[in-house]
Amino acid sequence: MGRVLVADAIAESAVAKIKAAGLEVVVRNKDSDGPIEEQIKGFDCVVVRSATKITKEVIEAADNLKLVVRAGVGLDNVDQKAAKEKGVEVQNTPEAPTVSVAEMVFSLMFAMARNITQADSSMKDKRWEKKKLTGTELWNKTIGIIGFGRIGREVARRASAFDMEILAYDVIDIDQICMEMNTKRTDFIDLIKNSDYISIHVPLVPQTEGMFGEREFALMKKTAFLVNTARGGVVNEKALLKALNDGEIAGAALDVFEKEPPLDWELVKHPRLIATPHLASSTKEAQVRVGELTADKVIEGLK
Repeated sequence: MGRVLVADAIAESAVAKIKAAGLEVVVRNKDSDGPIEEQIKGFDCVVVRSATKITKEVIEAADNLKLVVRAGVGLDNVDQKAAKEKGVEVQNTPEAPTVSVAEMVFSLMFAMARNITQADSSMKDKRWEKKKLTGTELWNKTIGIIGFGRIGREVARRASAFDMEILAYDVIDIDQICMEMNTKRTDFIDLIKNSDYISIHVPLVPQTEGMFGEREFALMKKTAFLVNTARGGVVNEKALLKALNDGEIAGAALDVFEKEPPLDWELVKHPRLIATPHLASSTKEAQVRVGELTADKVIEGLK
């Protein structure tokens, strides 16, 4: 019988499914269980979300680990190189939160286009600012999607429904899927220059870290908006703050940050930034899908 350490919370139904497969499950209590480097000993599998870091030290401390399952998309909290060197398989569930994240992108785009957060705040403050808060339409605007994988394509499908022109950029060959989805493939710089909305959907890897900095903000339209629901380190937060202060772009929406929660709240409090606490995949439906897929991968991986 395999032993599974659930280091970050997953749906109770997923825990029950793993137990029903005959596996022993221990749900970690961060406050009382001590360092994970000590607790990991004796476990065949560890399940994490984004909070717990499976570092080289954790992997080296493990004495029986065969499988790491990340309940979610990104793998930047798992040292994949160290895992590979020790023969530990790493899996994730990228298909689970796709729709939730794509819908969040449009929630943020509409909030920026129609000044939703400002309007709500002013109304709660008993201020009627109808003229001041005139917005813009998404119709006929251009959206640039950086990273045209599962989530990027779901965003494109929804953009089509709003008659938006869709530009896409990726480092892999996306010509065929762009043709099928009536999307124009373009290069990184042209996308930045020509988009009214830019939505980022790339993993945080050395090649993407800080890919949006001063140069990129300077190339954007002054009327353009940036949305990041991917990973915080992809956008240089100091450069974004400067761009907002200097009026280089119209606004931005961040669901992810370099440090979570942020250490410096100046950017979060900026009047032309909408900030949410990493909520893009936090829907009831996505959490159930994540849990089910995680359970399946744990069971299959430990067979």
